[in-house]
Amino acid sequence: MSSSRSKTSILDKPLSKGKGEVSLALYALLFSEIVQFCQNRSHSIHELQTKLSEMGYDVGTRLLDLYFVRERNSKREIKLLNMLLFVKSTLWKVLFGKEADKLEHANDDERTYYIIEKDALINKFISVPKDKGTLNCASFNAGIIEAVLTNGGFPAKVTAHWHKGTTYMVKFEDFVITRDKCLDDR
Repeated sequence: MSSSRSKTSILDKPLSKGKGEVSLALYALLFSEIVQFCQNRSHSIHELQTKLSEMGYDVGTRLLDLYFVRERNSKREIKLLNMLLFVKSTLWKVLFGKEADKLEHANDDERTYYIIEKDALINKFISVPKDKGTLNCASFNAGIIEAVLTNGGFPAKVTAHWHKGTTYMVKFEDFVITRDKCLDDR
């Protein structure tokens, strides 16, 4: 008995089709293992957060290339605000299924922006021991954001803080702000 339908391999299906969702339990288990891996190779909270950020940076680098090649025909943002809105909305939806809660500009420093997430999924399943009270595992996300911005042509340093939930402080290089002002003047 032969089947009249030809079976298509998973390799033949386009990458952009499909549900694109991952089980929350699987995500929690995988991230827990990442944290444990970094923790076993760290001697301080700062070192642990740095390792998480570095791992996130690797993820962000791959994610940026994948998204812009697949979805945008390699067209990248050139305006600072557009890139920040891309991170807050599109990137966050790809990663977490929802937009980040807020994007704010610092009043006292034109180089600093804040991406605020009231209930960060990345911290939801992590219980922080009392001796590591200041640990914020959202440093992993900070690394992703830093990679996306830096490799997108907007070099910045991104750190995760406990404030209004989880706040990602994005501090751009001086020339990024200068370049953006020149683009506005055109």
